[in-house]
Amino acid sequence: MPDMLAAKDRIRGVASKTPLVESPVLSRRLDCRIYLKLECFQPIRVFKIRGAYNKISQVPEREVVAVSSGNHGMAVAYSSRLLGKHSIIIVPETIVPEKLSVIEEFGGRAVRFGKSHKEREEKVREIVSETGAVFVHPFNDPDVIAGNGTCGLEIVEQLPDVDSVIVPVGGGGLISGIALAAKSTRPPVRVFGVEPVGAGKMTAALEAGKPVDISAPRSLADGLIPSSVGDLTLEACKLYVDQVLTASEENILLATKLLIHDAHIFPEPSGAASLAALLGGQRLRGLGKKVVLVISGGNISLDLLKRTLL
Repeated sequence: MPDMLAAKDRIRGVASKTPLVESPVLSRRLDCRIYLKLECFQPIRVFKIRGAYNKISQVPEREVVAVSSGNHGMAVAYSSRLLGKHSIIIVPETIVPEKLSVIEEFGGRAVRFGKSHKEREEKVREIVSETGAVFVHPFNDPDVIAGNGTCGLEIVEQLPDVDSVIVPVGGGGLISGIALAAKSTRPPVRVFGVEPVGAGKMTAALEAGKPVDISAPRSLADGLIPSSVGDLTLEACKLYVDQVLTASEENILLATKLLIHDAHIFPEPSGAASLAALLGGQRLRGLGKKVVLVISGGNISLDLLKRTLL
C-alpha cells in the first residue's frame, strides 16, 4: 500500500482520476447495479499511463525501451515525452494502425519486429545491451503494478460499499494492482478477472502454479494477448483475485457494442472484456449487488468501430 500511495502522488496531474458512473441500462439488463470505471477517459484513453508514468518518473536514464501491442507503447511514449526522455517501442508487425500513429505522435520510435511477443522481448534485450536503455515491462514490474493500483484506490474511494470489481486481464498488471489496493482498503470486496478464451494465460498459469507460455494467443481484444503472465502478477492473483474466467470472442464483441449503444462510451474490445464476463452465463461466485466494471481502454480501431455501429 505505501508504494501505491506514493504512486498516487507521483502520477497526480498526469493520470486522471477517472469517473465511476452507474449505467442504469446495464443495471436493468444484468439485475444488479453496474458501475463503469472509465479508464478510457485517461489522456491517452487507457489505464496504462498510471503504471508507465510511475515507473519512468523514477528512472534516471534518459532512454527507455518497451515491448507493446499498442497501449503500453502509447503510455511509455507519452510519459517519456513529459519527462524529457527518449523511448523505443517494439511493436508487432500487425499493430493496429491507430495505435502506431499515437505512439509516433508522442515521440516514440516504433520498431515493427517479429510475429510473437517472445521475439519482441529478445529484440528488447538486444537494444538494452547495446544502448543501456531501461526496459519498462508492461506488467511484471512492482512500480507498474503500484501505479495501476491507484485505480483500485479510486474505486473504493468513489464507491465505498462496492461488492465486486471485474477487471480485464492481459499480463495481469492491472488486476494485480487493483486487487491489492481494493482488498487492502475494503477486505470484503471480491475481484474477478476476465481474459479472452483464445488467450487464457492467467487461467493456465493458475492451474499450473507457474507462468505458462501460450502458443499463438489470439483475440480481437489485442491488448489482452501477451503469451504469458509474469511471476509477480501470478502471485498477486493467487493471493488477491477471487476468480478468473474466460470470455468468447462473440461476447467480447457484444459487450463492445452494448457499451457503445447503451452506455454511450467507446471502449476497445480489451476494455469491454469486463462486461463480457457477465454475458456468457458463467457463474461469478459472490458477485453481490454493486459491481464495478473496469473499462480499461478506449483505443478502438476505425474498422472495428464500423462493425460495432452496424
